Amino acid sequence: MVVTGALVLALGVNAAEQSDRSVVKGSKAYELDSCVEPTPVMRKLHPTFIKHQRDITVHQGIRGAKHSLSGCVDCHAAKDAQGKYTPVNAPGQFCDSCHEYAGVEIPCFSCHATTPTGRSGE
Repeated sequence: MVVTGALVLALGVNAAEQSDRSVVKGSKAYELDSCVEPTPVMRKLHPTFIKHQRDITVHQGIRGAKHSLSGCVDCHAAKDAQGKYTPVNAPGQFCDSCHEYAGVEIPCFSCHATTPTGRSGE
């Protein structure tokens, strides 16, 4: 299990380094210098941050923290030519670009919104 986790982490870091679309034009994030953490930290540890925040939200009811998934979506979802949000997991978009390269599934969005809902932190 540890070897598998290390392999997935290594692939994820390599994918982030290889991807030229780490931030998609048309998103709030595109205009910023950095994320809620430095870019190298986010590329390596975002799954850990999201899982930790999930546990805090589900078990303690604390919402709106620094590493909320909805905060990620609010900042990283890009708008198309018509001004409508494109889902972050759509082909070529923020989440999809690295996850596709690494061959890693994104289970988050089977339940969570893929575009901003206007309720960041929930």
